[in-house]
Amino acid sequence: QVQLVESGGGSVQAGGSLRLSCAASGFTTGFTNCMGWFRESPGKEREGVATICRVGGGTYYADSVKGRFTISQDNAKNSVYLQMNSLKPEDTNMYYCAAADYYGGTWWNPRTVRNWGQGTQVTVSS
Repeated sequence: QVQLVESGGGSVQAGGSLRLSCAASGFTTGFTNCMGWFRESPGKEREGVATICRVGGGTYYADSVKGRFTISQDNAKNSVYLQMNSLKPEDTNMYYCAAADYYGGTWWNPRTVRNWGQGTQVTVSS
């Protein structure tokens, strides 16, 4: 069965950095095209933070994190990483790793997620 296991969350002061990791396993095809990170909006729905696709999509970043967060992947390990720099208190959230066999271009829509991780908490203090 597919598993997405996140790590790297924690507490940091504003301006600090964290690096989130997500290790995926169990894909019947051996891989999935897109992986990324989502977090909850004030309305509790999940929104895309940063995603990356092997084929056809490239990377996506929410406007609020552009220039501060960088997503990367290790295809051999089916892993995805999120380097989070210059963290702000408003970045405080639960961050969820997600995967999808999406080939429609830039991937941002949580409705197309196939698999979710359990989430890792990021807390940024002033």
